[in-house]
Amino acid sequence: MIILGIDPGYAQTGWGVVESDGQHNRPVSFGVIKTPTSLADNVRIHSIAKAVGEIALQYKVDICGMEDIFFTKNISSAIPVAKVIGACIHQLSIQDIAVRLYSPPTIKTVVTGFGGAEKRQVQEMVRILLGFDRLPRPDHAADALAAALCLAVYDFSKIRMGLS
Repeated sequence: MIILGIDPGYAQTGWGVVESDGQHNRPVSFGVIKTPTSLADNVRIHSIAKAVGEIALQYKVDICGMEDIFFTKNISSAIPVAKVIGACIHQLSIQDIAVRLYSPPTIKTVVTGFGGAEKRQVQEMVRILLGFDRLPRPDHAADALAAALCLAVYDFSKIRMGLS
């Protein structure tokens, strides 16, 4: 199964592709989609979704694990990210690719065993679990790989049995 992980962001959206058989996970590729602040909001959101769709086609993605919105103080900062999430879900739905949303604490728990893990701890576990020599960079790409791993570990058996 080819899994696309997404760490949605307005200025930078991380993405990572992982191949998984439910027991073994292999990194395929990863990176970041950047949007310049000089572009109009709708253009930025559209370009992110379009790029996600192109990545899904290029790597023949079967399913997507995406980090969901999580905010503690300022809801207005979450609104642009929510728009990116919606646009990406729409783009992937057009391609018949299911999307599973996971809260950051869920991703942290699945990848590290602790929902309050620090960003560096998550990145280190991504490095170990995917066999990298060093931490995947940039940070948003490492977070996207963590979202893909979360799906591979958390939902793989349900998906294979057609339960989810």
